[in-house]
Amino acid sequence: MSQTPLNLPLVALLALAGAAPAHARPEAKSTAKSTAESTAESTEERPLRRLRPVRNMIELGVSAGAFVFSRTHDFYDPATAPQEPLRRVSPDFGVRAAFFPLSFLGIEAEFAAIPAKYEPGGRAFIYGVRGHGILQLPLFRVVPFVVGGYGAMGVRSAPDVAGDDVDPVGHYGAGVKYFVNRHLALRLDVRHVIAAQAAQQADGTSHLEVLAGLSLTLGRGKKPAAAPDSAPPDPDRDHDGFTNVDDRCPDEPGVAPDGCPDRDSDGDSILDSVDACPAVPGVAPTGCPPADRDRDGILDGDDTCPDEPGVAPDGCPLRDGDGDGILDPDDACPSEPETRNGFKDRDGCPDTLPPEVETHTGVIRGIFFDFNRDTIRDRSRPTLDAAVKVLQEYPEVHIEVVGHTDDVGKREYNVDLSRKRAEAVRAYLVDHGVAAERLTTRGAGPDEPMADNSNARGRAENRRIEFKIVTD
Repeated sequence: MSQTPLNLPLVALLALAGAAPAHARPEAKSTAKSTAESTAESTEERPLRRLRPVRNMIELGVSAGAFVFSRTHDFYDPATAPQEPLRRVSPDFGVRAAFFPLSFLGIEAEFAAIPAKYEPGGRAFIYGVRGHGILQLPLFRVVPFVVGGYGAMGVRSAPDVAGDDVDPVGHYGAGVKYFVNRHLALRLDVRHVIAAQAAQQADGTSHLEVLAGLSLTLGRGKKPAAAPDSAPPDPDRDHDGFTNVDDRCPDEPGVAPDGCPDRDSDGDSILDSVDACPAVPGVAPTGCPPADRDRDGILDGDDTCPDEPGVAPDGCPLRDGDGDGILDPDDACPSEPETRNGFKDRDGCPDTLPPEVETHTGVIRGIFFDFNRDTIRDRSRPTLDAAVKVLQEYPEVHIEVVGHTDDVGKREYNVDLSRKRAEAVRAYLVDHGVAAERLTTRGAGPDEPMADNSNARGRAENRRIEFKIVTD
């Protein structure tokens, strides 16, 4: 009889059995992890998890059940006997051995013995030798699993019954295990067995196998020892003569009155027991710092203002007698407030703008631009040159150049045009010697009219350049 291997659909199942699922990857992380698994039966765990599988377990078992044969079986030798139907349900006995290098993945070998009877022929002995992978869910003591594997099944009988024959078989199935205790487990398997079809080695037929089993489990490690009875508490843990209930520091030997060690909390080398100021570094003999009531770093004996934080040399705060925001040491006129007008605003003295500067403040007449452009016309040069001269003569004066337009056209366009015209004026002043950091620009567009935009005269007045003095 031909022994051509069957094309069995087991490749995917065996590949699944050899690959660890994502949730099980931590099984291979470390030896410490496996040690933790070997003591998973701790009485502190929930009962369902106490006996779950661990890695490197061995299972040795026996099984008994039923094998349901297909009508189109190939368990006969066509050279000696014809194909006869087998009794559909036959007893099935077996032994098995499994090893689980990972808690969720193992391999197993089995031998099965099936006393069978042909109808209407005689009796035969059908046997099987198989191996498969086991993929299981090792979360609880009740463990579902799937198997998939390959092997061979044969028949031995009298020549006039079925003769002798061996065929390759594949199988897959599912089941469940229940771990009764550390060394004993119950098991139930349901298998789909795929073998050759009678006289058709290129095709297959299906058999059903149902098995109940009992397994001996090895490799769990030692059972965790019970915790010893706790010793009575030590009434004086630090043995300093103060019982725990009266000891403020029961784990550190200490001294009276509270049982704590004598410390130097502020680090001034004076122990707290003799330090009158234990939280503040000080000097002998009291351990307190020299008197500094206002805590400005200047001792009261040298502090002219001991109740007001101040500065050297006299310990008094810096003052502003005239309230102009300039402290007296920096104020040339400490009894007269500064005039904030953009001219010498930092000397602390009252003053007025020089007439030349006053003349070049506000609307600057005589600055002209090309129509709808930011190009300065040549006839504007005398006005701009005069502004350059004044600004060079008074270098402390800072100017904001503001451009304005009338309201004809879109506002956004006018604002942009007014800004460009202000920048053109600033560029002229900088090019002729005025420091750039003294000049800023702004485009007001039509937003700040000084005349009525409803007539040509008012619109002409609104198209202007202004100089505004920036105060400090």
